[in-house]
Amino acid sequence: MTSPLEQALGTMVLTFHKYSEREGDKFKLNKTELKELLTKELPVFSSKQMNEAEFRKIMANLDHNKDNEVDFQEYVCFLSCVAMGFNDFFKDCPKPPLPRK
Repeated sequence: MTSPLEQALGTMVLTFHKYSEREGDKFKLNKTELKELLTKELPVFSSKQMNEAEFRKIMANLDHNKDNEVDFQEYVCFLSCVAMGFNDFFKDCPKPPLPRK
């Protein structure tokens, strides 16, 4: 049996590959794949009705090596930033009880 953290890490990896293997290089997200991943897997991005200019800015910030694609390392850096943002947002909230084993 895997722990919740192991499950979360597996989900991060599987989600990347679910979208990256659709077109072109199966180990990178092109712009279409990234946009679909963001809107389907992180609805907070689609709830803001992300326009094309905002998406281009996100893509430019993620694409550190400027190859017009997002590789796994760039994706993980992005998820880390999102997680830090969530942590900052929820840090003053009451802590939920830990799940029982």
